[in-house]
This record gives sequence, C-alpha cells and structure tokens, in this order.
Amino acid sequence: MPCARLRDAVTVRPSPLPAELGPGPFSTAGARRLGVPSGRLRRHDLLHPTRGSHARVEPETLVERAAAFAVAMPGDRAFSHLTAALLWGLPLPGALEKAATVEDAPLHVIAPTQDGMAKRKGVVGHRGLEVRAVAGPSGAGVRVVDVADTWCDLGELPRGSLSITDLVVAGDAAVALLDARSGRAVGAAALRESLRARNRPRGALALRQALTLVRPGVRSPMESRARLMFVDAGFPEPEVNAPVTDSVGEWLAEGDLVWRRQRLVGEYQGKHHADRHRRSDDAFRRGLLEHNDWRVKELWAEDLHRGPRRRWTLTRFAEALDLDPATLRIA
Repeated sequence: MPCARLRDAVTVRPSPLPAELGPGPFSTAGARRLGVPSGRLRRHDLLHPTRGSHARVEPETLVERAAAFAVAMPGDRAFSHLTAALLWGLPLPGALEKAATVEDAPLHVIAPTQDGMAKRKGVVGHRGLEVRAVAGPSGAGVRVVDVADTWCDLGELPRGSLSITDLVVAGDAAVALLDARSGRAVGAAALRESLRARNRPRGALALRQALTLVRPGVRSPMESRARLMFVDAGFPEPEVNAPVTDSVGEWLAEGDLVWRRQRLVGEYQGKHHADRHRRSDDAFRRGLLEHNDWRVKELWAEDLHRGPRRRWTLTRFAEALDLDPATLRIA
C-alpha cells in the first residue's frame, strides 16, 4: 500500500499554470508574482533553458533559444555579435552559421560596461551596450543590438572568422535591411556612423576596408560575391540591380550586374531560376535585351568557386568587356 501511494503521487498531473504566463518561456520572477510556488517550477513538465527561465517545450531554433534566455536576462542586456547577426538574418559563412546555431552553441549577450560581462553557462559575454543602439527584429521578441552596430561587432570576432568578402556580404545585407526599414537610402551612412562612433574598435581596419566595397541595392549574398569576384580581379565595377534601357531610354529590365558602357549584363542564376516558368521568363527577358543590342551572360554559384571554372568565367567576361586577361588578376 505505501508503494502504491508513492506511485500515485509521482504520476499525479502537475497543477495548471496561470494563463497570464502565456504559452512561451517565462521567468521565475514572473511566475512568483502570479503566486506559483517554487515546487511547481520543479515539476517534470517544465524545462529550464537557463537559470531563472522555464519552458514547456525544448527551445530548438535560435529565435526560440534567445526567447528562452531573454526572460531571465536583466532589462539592460541585449543579444549581440553572432547571435544578433543571425537574428537579423545577416548572411555569414556556412560553417560559422552552422556552428552558431547548433543546439549547444552559446548565445552572445552584451551588458553596459559598468555591469561587466554576463557570466553564465551557454553565454558569451560582452561589454559596451551603452555605445550601441538596441532594437528588436520582427518575430524575435527580444532585445537585440541594432543592425549597423551588429555589423560593426562582426569585426570583433576572432581573427580568421570572417574575410573582407564576408564582411562586405554582411554589409550589403545590412544596408538593404536598413534601407527597406526606413524607406530611404540610409543604410550605408548608418554603417559609417556606427563605425565612426566606436573608440578604437577591434577589427577596425578590416571593417573600413569592407565599408569601401559595401553597396546599396544588393538582394542576395551571391550577388555580392559575384560582384566582388570581378572587382578583386581588376574589372570595372558593375552596377548592381540596375535598370537596363533601350536606345531611347525606355526601361527593358533590371540587370543583376550591369556594365553599361559595354552594354553587358551578368545574370546570377540562383536556385529559384531552375523553375520552368522562371526559365521561360528568363529566356524572354534575355531575348528582349539582345534584340536591343545588350549582351547577357549567365553566372552560376559554381562559377564563383576558385578553380578552372572561375578562371574560365573571368576570361569570358573579360573578352566580352574588351579587357586584356593578361592585365587582370585571373586566378
């Protein structure tokens, strides 16, 4: 009989939690304010992502993990660096992004300098929140260092984490995000101002070099990488997502990479171009451009990887632009 009573006590269903806690993660302090006893927070139906945080289901995505940590963070903290970059959707190298989003990857949290760095399991602490703007990405519901300052913070990552090209790719995306959010071309100026406001930031040389190559109007990381492949090889820099017109100035199309003087358009063919209907549209568009004395050359992801195919791609574009390959850095 005692064993039966013990078994019944173990299997009894935990008491309902107050509806005011909502379905998502909640803090110990929030539960206590609603009269939830400490013992209830230790029941088997709750998980504890970090000290002072409780959840009904295991946080899996980066957004879910950040939300679970955020309920236990002081109000004057924010997510920063790698975590902020990913919450904003800034493109990072695949290996770095994968390492930062695995289940046990630490979250980057920044505090005011006077408070010192956050020190708890699963967190990489930083200082200096007082010189950064804070916002909250749509859907994340957490405090995050804003876009321009997050881009600057990427320069603080350990040496070798990001190349100049990687910083430009992230910078192009940051500018596009800031421009879209404001409805005006403010992104490039915001990056410059954020970097200027820093006092001897780590990675300043790389960030300044990258900033000279950041451009507005870029719509994908591969467009950035394609543009930089040509610039690095010594080609004239193409316009990005620029209008292409006929002989009397009437709009024909928008080109991914446009060399206007030579009337050449480079079109990056991403995965979405594999659709039959998209290929049909592309063929019509190409025919229209060629009928109006524009030349169109396609670019694929494989053309950007170092090796024979990249060298051949640069050579054929050099010939189309009447450039001497011997004067270029084709490698």
